[in-house]
Amino acid sequence: MRCTFNGSTGNQDKMSYWEETPAGDNGKHYEWQLLNGHQWTSINNDHVIETHYCQPGAKGITINTTNGQVFIDFDKMQTLNAAQKVQRLSFLPPGQTEDIGWYFRDDQLWREYGSQGLGTLASSVTSKDVEYQFSLNPRGTFNFIVGTTSYRLDYSTMTQTNCITGLRRNVRRRPKFTSNTASLSSASVLPKASSPQLTDGGYKWEFMGEEGQWTEYQAYICAFDSADIEAQYQQNPRAQLQFRINRFTYTLDFSRMCQINNTIGTTRAVRRTADYESEQNSRSGTSARWQFKDVNGIWKDYSNGKSSVSSQDIELHYQQYPSGTMRFTTKSFGYELNFSVMTQMNLSTTTTRRVRRLNQ
Repeated sequence: MRCTFNGSTGNQDKMSYWEETPAGDNGKHYEWQLLNGHQWTSINNDHVIETHYCQPGAKGITINTTNGQVFIDFDKMQTLNAAQKVQRLSFLPPGQTEDIGWYFRDDQLWREYGSQGLGTLASSVTSKDVEYQFSLNPRGTFNFIVGTTSYRLDYSTMTQTNCITGLRRNVRRRPKFTSNTASLSSASVLPKASSPQLTDGGYKWEFMGEEGQWTEYQAYICAFDSADIEAQYQQNPRAQLQFRINRFTYTLDFSRMCQINNTIGTTRAVRRTADYESEQNSRSGTSARWQFKDVNGIWKDYSNGKSSVSSQDIELHYQQYPSGTMRFTTKSFGYELNFSVMTQMNLSTTTTRRVRRLNQ
């Protein structure tokens, strides 16, 4: 069976079914496509998109295409360009369904229904229960109880409401992370053709953190940094590495390229990428600092804390495309950096601000 997640109103993904077609020979059960004109075309290296999409904390991803950069909003299943549609096809054998996870956002993390965190009660329903109700009425509601408190899950708005206090939380529906996805997740987001070769063999090891942010392993947190992990990987690329953070123990599985919480079973994608920043700095002998001028005329640094890019991200793209453009998002808007004129444009309001590059 071939099905697709199309763009829809609100935060809900809308599933519709197409005619039965055979899956590809590469073993993938999915395919991401963009609508160019009147024709759907496959996205190269779409395993990178899939790896991000399987993480409940990932809101979206920016990809490089032949027509420039495209930001895909996972919640709305659409791009920043209203004329450019995106869809995710799923290839399933007859009688088989995709393993779907349902997640709600608590005060700190995205948690799957049926899971139990520290000091919290487990939900009386699981992802399978929520998915079954969703299949019966994708625009309806579903009531359930946790302890003595009742909740209402609204599929049309993808929210969960406490029926007593009225507190509302966001909800997300994502495919479960699979070994097929994990085996490919070590690839870099950048196309291989544009990936520079390192002279010192340095690699960066990262896991998918909250809100879709890749986070590098640090020795002061988990007793291992990228160099330590790379040394273990070089000895046995199919080994497993055990470590502890506070009360939890984790397994880093090189063969599946994922990190598993041994206590609650949460799985996160892991990637091994060439350390572009270190290589670029070693070549130039300096690092660049990127800033924009705000509405008050003050120069401010780009930071991952406020946008989806940092100075390092911008510098890497600039070194590869010094006369090109780069798109990124903040919490509310999408922006385009134009390196040739050194400006930043708000894609919604078309407001333009000056940008500068400082050598440190």
